[in-house]
Amino acid sequence: MSSQEADEYKNDPNVQENSEAFCKIFIGGIKLETTEETMREFYGKFGEITDCVIMKDPHTKRSRGFGFVTYKHKPMVDECMKNRPHEIDGKTVDPKRAVPKDASNKNESNISSKRLYVSGVKDSHTEDMFRDYFTTYGNVEKVEIIVDKSTGKPRGFAFVSFDDYDPVDQCILEKSHTIEGSRCDVKKALSKDEMAKAQNQRDRQQRFHQTRGPGGRGGGGYQGGGWNQGGGGGYGGGYDQGYGGWNGGQQQGWAADAGAGWGQQGGWGAGQQGGWAGQQGGQQQWGAGQGNGWGRGGHQ
Repeated sequence: MSSQEADEYKNDPNVQENSEAFCKIFIGGIKLETTEETMREFYGKFGEITDCVIMKDPHTKRSRGFGFVTYKHKPMVDECMKNRPHEIDGKTVDPKRAVPKDASNKNESNISSKRLYVSGVKDSHTEDMFRDYFTTYGNVEKVEIIVDKSTGKPRGFAFVSFDDYDPVDQCILEKSHTIEGSRCDVKKALSKDEMAKAQNQRDRQQRFHQTRGPGGRGGGGYQGGGWNQGGGGGYGGGYDQGYGGWNGGQQQGWAADAGAGWGQQGGWGAGQQGGWAGQQGGQQQWGAGQGNGWGRGGHQ
């Protein structure tokens, strides 16, 4: 199967509707007293649930303040997310689409973002094309195709801003997108401060792993979070706290269009504005005076 055929298969609505990757949500900020039965009852309003779990400390068996709900079909997740905010046991919780760890940078999965980084931008692409395409995911507030100041030509990437974080998560779940016949890949666009916050959360999680050890119920290797549960612990760099394995793999670079290895070192906002560091053959530093201090991964 060619890469284009694989993309078409993955983006087929019939495939998405029944794939667990598109049917699972993460719920953060759950009260320690909330039970799985209460959570199942609340989220059952939006569709048939096939699995519901609140993650627990492997030693104390107390709730860790987050959990997962899996629906039978993707439209049920869409309905659930459309009906935010959610309040359970008198507390507003934070539902998000659960993003598998192979679909998202480990650090960026911690942070909700309304801004999307798009690679693979061609000279023929226009901002209107991107606006028309991404409007199918949510309300697009702004599209920025980054151009070279001297030539006026696109530098191969763009930013799309939504009015909500859920469209960004939807786009990332699908990984690659075909826009006007060309493949474009997407990541969350995060500021340097957001990336630093995500790394700090991940560091805290790793220390927690070392002192408490893994445990719990396996499921699929999902990431995200950034919630503290009050009594120590807390979770940050991955959902895989016993739910689908521990996140100990190598920092994998992300291959963008034309074989460029845009690794984890990138990030808009080195110094004042601009300054995107990538890898394409060797380390290159871009300082175009644009970008508004946003990052796509790693740190400066």
